[in-house]
Amino acid sequence: MAAVAQFSGLRCPPLSSSPLSKPTSSSSKPSLGRPSFSVAAAAYAITPAQKERQKLKDLFEDAAERCRTAPMEAVSFTVEDFHAALDKYDFNSEIGTKVKGTVFMTDVNGALVDITAKSSAYLPVQEACIHKIKHVAEAGIYPGLVDEFTIVGENMADDSLILSLRSIQYDLAWERCRQLQAEDVIVTGKVIGGNKGGVVAIVEALRGFIPFSQISTKSTAEELIDKELPLKFVEVDEDQSRLVLSNRKAMADSQAQLGIGSVVLGTVQSLKPYGAFIDIGGINGLLHVSQISHDRVSDISTVLQPGDTLKVMILSHDRERGRVSLSTKKLEPTPGDMIRNPKLVLEKADEMAQMFRQRIAQAEAMARADMLRFQPESGLTLNSEGVLGPLTSDLPAEGLDLSDVPPAEDDVTPAEENE
Repeated sequence: MAAVAQFSGLRCPPLSSSPLSKPTSSSSKPSLGRPSFSVAAAAYAITPAQKERQKLKDLFEDAAERCRTAPMEAVSFTVEDFHAALDKYDFNSEIGTKVKGTVFMTDVNGALVDITAKSSAYLPVQEACIHKIKHVAEAGIYPGLVDEFTIVGENMADDSLILSLRSIQYDLAWERCRQLQAEDVIVTGKVIGGNKGGVVAIVEALRGFIPFSQISTKSTAEELIDKELPLKFVEVDEDQSRLVLSNRKAMADSQAQLGIGSVVLGTVQSLKPYGAFIDIGGINGLLHVSQISHDRVSDISTVLQPGDTLKVMILSHDRERGRVSLSTKKLEPTPGDMIRNPKLVLEKADEMAQMFRQRIAQAEAMARADMLRFQPESGLTLNSEGVLGPLTSDLPAEGLDLSDVPPAEDDVTPAEENE
């Protein structure tokens, strides 16, 4: 009761109904005997952070209202612009489509390529080159490389695309073979295998088939493995993956360029009792035992060995049968040099061949002169170079007078013979 009596005389002013009422000014002093409520009022004051949150809340509410009532109001990026942006960065991801990309990472298994898709594309090492390689670096693929790729598949695990350079190179190789066939060009192919019908050779990075009927030599498939052959295209069919080649046609064209009496460098391929087979730039020629030397050769292996390099003269060639006859006998400075000093024959080969051709030309000129001597009615004459031409006015009508023609340098006169 004493406590109640103590506070019964106190009276408090009524509080404002608003919690945001301004507190009593700090400069005014409270009345004596009345408690101050400025501290309690300050607890209800709005801070700057609360004002900022309220401002953002009003902005979001206003934006939400505009999205419901006028979603495109004051928007400069239209729906058409959006579709145009999609078209710019979107592409056809169907199998077989060609896309441009930039390599940005490589590893032992392949390379990651940026093709501006939703995820990176992958180039496996087996699709990086038409040749077999162990690392993409062997095919010149490195980070930063920009190239055209073909989409060949999709990785279902992460929806990434699988790319290929090999398919593009494969198409280019077929196109190259078609051009070479149209131009009737001789190419070189390396034999890598064979079967009962022929051998398989690599040409322009493609596997081509050479039937045995189109090989100029009688070699077996085992003998031709790892050898390089001159070839021509017989059939180029990409749709059927059919590439047929001919060594015989290539050899026929090469032989057509070989003149009788010309000297070529050759390599001994094999020895037979009747002679040696010589490779003269992809063409196999026969050096018969009788054409090795003026001296008799009883055992060819004492003169030649497989792998030996020598110069030979072309004596004849059968284009239809693909056969070439060779001689070293005609290149000997003195009879027997192929047996005693083959190195000298190699050094003097071109010189001896020139002398041989001159003797042949002289013999032909004499033969033509004899023809004109006995057939003046032909109306032809022989010039100083041994070429037939129209009869000139300074020659007698009955033909040439050969009584003043001096003997050849290597001829022997009867007087010298008696000496």
